[in-house]
Amino acid sequence: MKNLWLMVSIDIKEALRSRWFLLYSVVFGGMIALFFISGITESRVQGFSGLSRLLLIFIEISIVILPIFILVSTVRTIAGDRDSNVLEYLLSFPIALRDYFFGRFIGRFLTVSLPVVGALVLALVWGAARGAQVPWGIFFYYIGLILALNVQFLGISFFISSAVKTQEVALGIAFFVWLTLLAFIDIVLIGMLSRSIGSAELVYSIALINPLQVFRIGAIALFDPELAVIGPAAYFILDEFGKTFFAVYAIAYPVVLGLVFGLLGYMIFKRRDLV
Repeated sequence: MKNLWLMVSIDIKEALRSRWFLLYSVVFGGMIALFFISGITESRVQGFSGLSRLLLIFIEISIVILPIFILVSTVRTIAGDRDSNVLEYLLSFPIALRDYFFGRFIGRFLTVSLPVVGALVLALVWGAARGAQVPWGIFFYYIGLILALNVQFLGISFFISSAVKTQEVALGIAFFVWLTLLAFIDIVLIGMLSRSIGSAELVYSIALINPLQVFRIGAIALFDPELAVIGPAAYFILDEFGKTFFAVYAIAYPVVLGLVFGLLGYMIFKRRDLV
């Protein structure tokens, strides 16, 4: 256990010295500052105002930015240590493979989560100081959604980093995964619906396998309980899941998916040539 937390500490210190962490923090902190400067919290659009509207816009932007930041900054972790011989050096000490792998995983989870959660807390404090009503339920649920999304993409990143031999290949696969989840699946499903290939229920079921879709719908559901903005798919989701169960599913599914990919990555990591 001591070596596990030693690896966590090493990963955190390494991340804090890196440029990607500085850029990552500036992006999310800058977004919050820009939202307040532009007066988003003081306007009303489609019934959303104050911090509720800010959180809605923030979460929609996070769907695009968070996955690619996590993938690009994390997918090179193990592959990079292998290429630079850092892995060989670390394993020359009495550190178990389990401690190295999961120490890196936990450390990276903390570093990718801190700027996002910090930006949300900053928005909450600033808004409350200016007299805005604080939507506590939405705030804590959004933090849960973001942490679940972080676990999911960290698991995918570590799986890719364990399975490939070079950083270039890892980055290429990571970018393809991001594009597939963000855009390609939506385009394919729209095509299936327009050409009546398969039932609508099948198309909706496939869409709900995509964790980014689940994240998006889970975020929207807090502001639009009837999910009117997503059209006929709302009837399928509300009938099959219900509001409460889908809210739990939107957090639990990405976490389980991320942990499964993380464990698969660890199994590959400990069975292949490490250097």
